[in-house]
Amino acid sequence: MKWPVWMKKFNSKGIAAPILIIMMLAMMILPLPAFVLDIFFSFNIALSIIVLLTSLYTIKPLDFMAFPAVLLVSTMLRLSLNVASTRVVLTEGHTGPDAAGKVIEAFGHFLIGGNYTVGIVVFIILTIINFTVVTKGAGRIAEVGARFALDAMPGKQMAIDADLNAGLIAEQEARRRRTEVAQEAEFYGAMDGASKYVRGDAVAGIMVTVINIVGGLIVGIIQHDLDFAAALKNYTLLAIGDGLVAQIPSLIISTAAGIIVSRVASEQDIGGQLLGQLFAKPQVLYITAGIVGGMGIIPGMPHIAFIFLAALLAGAGYLISNRGEVVEKKEEPAKAPVAPEIEEATWQDIMPVDTLGLEVGYRLIPLVDKGQGGELLRRIKGIRKKFAQEVGFLSPPVHIRDNLELKPSVYRITLKGVEVGTGEAITGQYLAINPGMVSGPLPGVETTDPAFGLPAIWIDAGMREQAQSMGYTVVDAGTVIATHLNHLITSHAAELLGRQEVQSLLDHVAKDSPKLVEDLVPKLIPVATLQKVLQNLLVEGVHIRDMRTIIENLSEHAVQTQDAGDLTAFVRIALGRAIVQQIFPSTNELTVMTLDNRLERLLMQALQTGGSDGSGIEPGLADTLASQTEAAAQNQEKLGLTPVLLVPAPLRALLSRFLRRSLPQLKVLSHAELPETKTIRVTSLVGGQS
Repeated sequence: MKWPVWMKKFNSKGIAAPILIIMMLAMMILPLPAFVLDIFFSFNIALSIIVLLTSLYTIKPLDFMAFPAVLLVSTMLRLSLNVASTRVVLTEGHTGPDAAGKVIEAFGHFLIGGNYTVGIVVFIILTIINFTVVTKGAGRIAEVGARFALDAMPGKQMAIDADLNAGLIAEQEARRRRTEVAQEAEFYGAMDGASKYVRGDAVAGIMVTVINIVGGLIVGIIQHDLDFAAALKNYTLLAIGDGLVAQIPSLIISTAAGIIVSRVASEQDIGGQLLGQLFAKPQVLYITAGIVGGMGIIPGMPHIAFIFLAALLAGAGYLISNRGEVVEKKEEPAKAPVAPEIEEATWQDIMPVDTLGLEVGYRLIPLVDKGQGGELLRRIKGIRKKFAQEVGFLSPPVHIRDNLELKPSVYRITLKGVEVGTGEAITGQYLAINPGMVSGPLPGVETTDPAFGLPAIWIDAGMREQAQSMGYTVVDAGTVIATHLNHLITSHAAELLGRQEVQSLLDHVAKDSPKLVEDLVPKLIPVATLQKVLQNLLVEGVHIRDMRTIIENLSEHAVQTQDAGDLTAFVRIALGRAIVQQIFPSTNELTVMTLDNRLERLLMQALQTGGSDGSGIEPGLADTLASQTEAAAQNQEKLGLTPVLLVPAPLRALLSRFLRRSLPQLKVLSHAELPETKTIRVTSLVGGQS
């Protein structure tokens, strides 16, 4: 049968919540028979048990994101049932203890047990426990959790950005993590507010019970001519039963709220954590058994109970220790390797030098051992993939080996057998990096971030949340190595682009455009010249993803010149839009530095007399140029701007080579490379005071 469109809308899950709210409001207004009250009270108890068990089997608080709303709805349900049951108690209570249904009667008899004073006291104790201990504690934990979650958001966001920039995670995973960080703060804030409802519900429970007793006595004695003893018996039993049938589900849900907000996220539910951590060490069970057994032999103590419990604990400790021994026995000792015979030296003994290498101390071996998890191996794969997607060619594989000559926690990154970077990564600890806006110091081992040289501190794992809330960017040992490796691969991209990589890149382009590659190499230029042009681009941080434009431009100008420098200048003009977008990704206004007219003329004269290598620049002029450009670049960085120097086209290559060593972060552009759609705003004038 095909349903109409309007019926499909009403069949959706979204209609359940409005119906539930309307039913709760209706219970406050419309009279309900005792049988219907029994059904709703039973449903309330079942709902509270479902919520408690769900919280026990929840791995992370965000797995039960609907809990604040469930807390609010269940509280409103109890209040609605209180109003409905109060109406029935006051109107039909004179007929007997079953006037408000069998559930209220059963709970009243169960708690009171023939003594009304004891029943009232026990009910008040249950309510006070719920109000002052469970609910208040859960609300306080949620309040503190919300504050720390909000304080930690900047640090967590920067850690996510660091993983994204290092190629450890994809953009989709980064978005998911950012959403999760925001949801965590919202969850604790909502729990803090929802806990106030439960505390109010506990107070309302006491007041409703008192009102039911007093109001019932008045109604029973005055309106129904009951004697005081009969009225007290009926209405006290009904009031206590009504309060108890509401407070027990309230206590259960409050306990669930405390479990949700007080647990620390892990890969186990709360039951697994308790069994795995509380009863994991047999020594603890043996000592406890000894203490309990000693108490059992003291005269006057309940000997059977204490001695039985001591025997139970000792038996549990014995079973746990035996299970550990069985596991150890299963591990067979490794056989001693047979020493191979020494063979004559051959050409096979000459090993080629690895283009990229990572050497680690013995404590870092678990990070790169596939048999032990080796999370760093997965991250290195992500780095190479991200590098290929952004820069435009596949970097050589990273050859990893252990080096016993290094200190246990030290690693070394090599390029063609030569060390280009080294650092220390302490497994089991976290590196808290100071991005420049932290709220205070941290205890730990002070160091510097090996990738970017920022001040940092190695801290224990337990201080991770505190460090993030103070504004630190907190990363683990594997991320430290991966970020450093990613930074070095990016900065040495030109050296990684060898002849084999260029040929592989041409073969890749030829799959889609074979004629384009065939007309350029080797007809117009050799592979060596193409390699030099691509390396010139990479040295200045220009990506070579747009190989089609590069090859077409080289084919156009290779008939005029074979000089790699001149060809690079032509290619840069063709890639101008991409270069500018790479530096200024989301703006049409380009904030740049430029040269004073007088300094520009002097540099043009030096270029004409000394050639493009800059040998014609006088030492005094060179010092002035370097110092003033450095000062202007620092001012740009203080303003949060990328330092970019805009110069005439003939001077671009000269100044880029001259300033690259002292100012590696400086980008030098020529007027010919700027798209006509961009607006230029000059913020500094280099040489204006000379």
